[in-house]
Amino acid sequence: VGNGGRQLWLCALSVLIWVYISAGAELSFTLEPSDIIAVQEQPLMLHCQVEGIPPITTQWWRNGTPLAQNQNSAIFLNGTLLISRFQKTKADGSSDEGDYECMAQNSFGMVVSRKARVQAATMADFHVQPRSVWAEPAGVGRFQCQIHGLPEPVISWEKDGQPVDTTDERYTLLPTGVLQITEVCEEDSGVFCCVAHNSAGVRHSNEARLTVTGSQSSVYKEPTILVGPENLTLTVHQTAILECVATGHPRPIVSWSRLDGRPIGVEGIQVLGTGNLMISDVRVQHSGIYVCAANKPGTRVRRTAQGRLVVQAPAEFVQLPQSIARPVGTSAIFTCLVQGEPEPQLTWLKNGEILMPGGHVKLRNNNR
Repeated sequence: VGNGGRQLWLCALSVLIWVYISAGAELSFTLEPSDIIAVQEQPLMLHCQVEGIPPITTQWWRNGTPLAQNQNSAIFLNGTLLISRFQKTKADGSSDEGDYECMAQNSFGMVVSRKARVQAATMADFHVQPRSVWAEPAGVGRFQCQIHGLPEPVISWEKDGQPVDTTDERYTLLPTGVLQITEVCEEDSGVFCCVAHNSAGVRHSNEARLTVTGSQSSVYKEPTILVGPENLTLTVHQTAILECVATGHPRPIVSWSRLDGRPIGVEGIQVLGTGNLMISDVRVQHSGIYVCAANKPGTRVRRTAQGRLVVQAPAEFVQLPQSIARPVGTSAIFTCLVQGEPEPQLTWLKNGEILMPGGHVKLRNNNR
């Protein structure tokens, strides 16, 4: 092969090697940081792993500012960030909370990870405390507590300092923190306390007493709804708890229906206790007015209570506008379809500026 052929061959080989190197040189994340709820004074790790041609340098940013390494933080060789002692509020007023990003760089380029939000685990005081109640034998006792925290606190109950026996079918603990006791008897009397716990700690509510008075009577009592469903506004995929507590003699039968006559369905539907309705993974079609009915067995005597469930859905695009080419003087139609609840409002932009209808620009439904 002559010198010219040899040079041509070497040039082609160089191009192939460059293509091969370039194909593997592009940095890509194999593991990006994710949102996390951190515990005060505990270690915190945020993962960031990148593949590409070394050497690769990794830098962490918090709230758009490079994170300086100090005695409280370190970056491992694999890119992982370690904060040895997480602090929501430091002595200088700063915080380890915030939005974290991992930036990786080599001689061929740079990539930036998704933002990971770091929040401190918290537990507030109870904003709804249980209250003492009185109940007749075979009646209903109900306690309620509410507390905010991050992550969402898990609620349990104690009676006379001991965990409530939830294997007893008469005791129903709703995910909302409500404790219902049906067919109460003298042995149910005692002091009850609501216990909330999450990674931030444990809190105990005020104590409340259940007093069972009188003796069980066989006298007829009309059905009565003590607690009916509340109006709820939720977002899709949340869980709806519609409470219904009824009493009477004989014990009433609780049933549910929709005011519009549509069937409630069975998928994701569960009855808790003696008549509470739970709808898991709510969708927009679950919106409506729900009716709880307490029926006297064998008769048409009944009492009702109702509550409205509103399920909202974030806006999302169903059809995006497409680039088109048209001759001068003809019409151009851009289609943009969105869905959501409540109905989303559309705004069109042209070259970054709001496009207002008028003249030769018209808006028809969701199309322009």
